[in-house]
Formats: sequence, C-alpha cells, structure tokens
Amino acid sequence: MSIKWFYRCPACAATYAIAPGRYLCEHCAKEQQPQRPLSGVLDVDWEGEVAAGSIPLPVDKKWLPPIPVGNTPLWAPRRLRDEFGAPNLWIKDDTCNPSGSFKDRASYLVAAFAREHRLPEIVLASTGNAASSMAAVGAAAGLKIKVFLPAAAPVAKRIQVLQYGAELVAVNGNYDAAFDLSLEYSTRSGSLSRNTAYNPLTIEGKKTVSFEMVDDLLRAGGNEPDHVFVPTGDGVILAGVYRGFENLKRLGRIAKMPTLWACQAEGSSAIARAFASNRDGNDAFSDPLRSSTIADSIAVDVPRNGLHALAKLRKHGGRVVTVDDQAILAAQQKLSASSGLFAEPSSIAAFAGWLKVRESIPANQTCVLLITGSGLKDISAATLGLGLNPGHQQPTGEQA
Repeated sequence: MSIKWFYRCPACAATYAIAPGRYLCEHCAKEQQPQRPLSGVLDVDWEGEVAAGSIPLPVDKKWLPPIPVGNTPLWAPRRLRDEFGAPNLWIKDDTCNPSGSFKDRASYLVAAFAREHRLPEIVLASTGNAASSMAAVGAAAGLKIKVFLPAAAPVAKRIQVLQYGAELVAVNGNYDAAFDLSLEYSTRSGSLSRNTAYNPLTIEGKKTVSFEMVDDLLRAGGNEPDHVFVPTGDGVILAGVYRGFENLKRLGRIAKMPTLWACQAEGSSAIARAFASNRDGNDAFSDPLRSSTIADSIAVDVPRNGLHALAKLRKHGGRVVTVDDQAILAAQQKLSASSGLFAEPSSIAAFAGWLKVRESIPANQTCVLLITGSGLKDISAATLGLGLNPGHQQPTGEQA
C-alpha cells in the first residue's frame, strides 16, 4: 500500500494537500493577531504503511540534494559523565552537519520539495543559522536562495551566506522585521518560503533527529531516551523533535514519549513565560518582550511557533528551564574543556539547562543534549566568555 501524505491542522483537524503555496491552515490563520505567534501551523501526516526501520518523509528520496545532511554522531561525553555522576548522559552532535547547524535538516527537506516541484527560488528570514544552512543546501541543490538577515547577525553566519552564493538582504531590525519582509517578498514573487514554522516542512525535516537518537541509543546498547534537552527560541526545533517522537510512538518503535525540556535564555523566554501561565492560545503570549541575550539563534521577541510548541509541551508533559547569559557562557567553556565540543551559545542553552536541573533527574535515566550549532559560528560570544575583546568588522550586504 502506498503512503498518502497531507497536512493536518492540530488545532481544528482540517487537512490539506501538500502543494506549493500551502503554508498555514486557512481556517485557523484567520485568528492571527498582531505581535502573536503564528496561528494555523500545520503538521505533516500520512495514511498507509511505512517501510520497517525507515524515516517517513513526504518527499521521495530521489529529490534530496547531494549533500550529507543528518546521521550526526550520538556520543558519550565520558569526562562529563564521571564529573557529574551521569552515566547515561549523551550528546547528539548536530554541529557535524554541512553548515555546522541542526537547521540543515529542515533546509534539506525544503530543498527536496523545491526540486520536486521545480521551484527555482527559496526565500527566508533568519537570525543566521537557517540562512547559512539554506544557502549551503541550496548551493548543492542548484537553487537560488534569498535571505533576510538582521544586520547585527554574527559575522561568521553572514560570511557563510555570502560564501555559499546566496543573496543576502541585511535588515535594519530584528528577526521579526526580517520575517515580515521575507513574507512580503515571497508573496510578491511566488518564491517558496522556508520561513520557520510558516512552512510545515521546516518542522517535518527536523523530526529526523528523533529517529536517529532512538536508533543510535539502541545500537549502543542503551535504552530509549528518558529526557531530551532542546535549545528553544521560536519553538520549531522543539516541535520537530516532538513530531519525531510522535511518529516513533505511532510506529511502535518506542514504548513511551520522553520528557522534552525546552531550554530558553532568560532574555528570550516567551515560551517559558507562556508555559508558566495558566493561559492557553494567544492569551498565553499576551506580554511580548524585546529579547536580550547572547544566544542570538534563540533570540526572538515573538516565537513564531509558540502556539504549536506550547500545545505539544502541555500535551506530552514537557518541561521548561531558563538560563541566564552568564550560565550560558560558563557552560560553553565547560562543555568545550570537558568534552572537546565547542558549541555556540544557543546550543549551550541545552547543556546549561541540564546543569540547572540535573539533580532532579535520577542518575540511571538516559539524558540526551541536543547540540545544534558550532561555536565557530559566533566567535564574538566566546571571546566575551573568555574575557577577551570581541571586536570585529561586519561584512556589508544589501540594506532593507
């Protein structure tokens, strides 16, 4: 039996064909309010039988670009295990993706969709990692990539975008301003939007990490993950990891859902504040605050996937932890010096979050830290943690 793929709205259960131009639930999107997360974010779903041991995805493998995305290492940080008495601590190291970022998983699937439907251009907004990721994957796929990036984005990420040959539009504003400009452009041009959460394939592509975690743990003789620590800004990575475990549970490959921890910087903690409230829907995000954190990749004022991610956290008994910038910088040095893995501040939120709550978790339970970006992407942040001068020059780009 062949698989039938479609979009499903988790809020109202409406279904839609997976086709160019379909992004949000047309019913729920009408509830969109200014300065609130996206309404109408869609899940990818299927009917039919999935091949044993495979990762079900809505685009045929023949359309995937020729670049090695995914299958990143899951490894044991022996010194950290010994120091903290955590014999079942693991690191899922997505810094090994081609652009040095977890975001390659989403870009990979979006690029495959563009190739399948012969769409020549992809456009997106980003704080840096999604932009450099889409630029890298687009270069391999032969696609035109246009990115709207805050002018204050780390220099390494901007250089990556330009090096891969993408068009960079530097925005005099934050991610939210870049997001709005990119939507205006994609609507006007008809280009495929890769905007996070807005395009359901960005969530679907990220679910692959959950399948890899489970398979790698079993190969290593371990157990299913009990806890997964996820760096969280707009909530798309969190939703993608949840979607993977939802699929695994449906397929009978895991017996239970792990506890996912949404790890946020205190200076960008909209989902944490919403989770702590007794409110649902847009009411839970009625107090938007300007973000201020060294962890630029998870710095958002309004989390675009906030409603969707919050619903999954509550449905599956997830947890939330916030960490301040000082704790992030200290954890960055600790992870580097004790494991050999140099990760950027946004990724370190997962490790800093685990450090903050680890004593509440039984030592025999399996914990996985999802490390999503290389420290080489943001050297200026690391220099601050080391007490050095982070001075640098920004490359120029078209201004918007």
